[in-house]
Amino acid sequence: MQEVTEIRWHARGGQGAVTAAKMTAEVALSQDKYFQAFPEYGPERSGAPLVAFTRLSDEPIQVYSAVEHPDYVLVLDPTLLDVTDVTEGTPDGAVVIVNSEEPAAALAGRPEMSGRSVYTVPATRIALETIKRAIPNTPLIGALAKVSGLFPLEAVTDEVRASLSKKFGDEVVNANLEAVRRGYEEVSGE
Repeated sequence: MQEVTEIRWHARGGQGAVTAAKMTAEVALSQDKYFQAFPEYGPERSGAPLVAFTRLSDEPIQVYSAVEHPDYVLVLDPTLLDVTDVTEGTPDGAVVIVNSEEPAAALAGRPEMSGRSVYTVPATRIALETIKRAIPNTPLIGALAKVSGLFPLEAVTDEVRASLSKKFGDEVVNANLEAVRRGYEEVSGE
């Protein structure tokens, strides 16, 4: 049976979840894996809740639906924990990584987190300190790399550099690389 790693990203418009889902897929491609990355949203405006998805596999992926049973859930906006069940469909043992200043143990005590491995990373603070904007996606990609072990940090930084250098100058690229590294270093678990 084909093993597919499924990732679901919960965010608000403008936080970079769609970009993060795509960058994660591109990292997988650089590691000779197959991938899918796509968002699920309508005509939402900036700040509206949205979901994005990433699938990774060593073999071609033959699934073409939304991710319903993710192995990893990344929450870019912790206020979403109170308005949507980010753990919906997750199996026991699934990993939830939340952009939060709170310790992971505080969030792990929430009823919906029972049976899940919970991690937190202060991604918004990291983003403000590095890229000077509250866009937490790159620190969360770093946190995902550390927690999941799906790919090495160097593969992530190579992809972030390649992707962002197409649109931004060295200052923005280097700030995002630092954000990735700090997300990798500062993520902590329950």
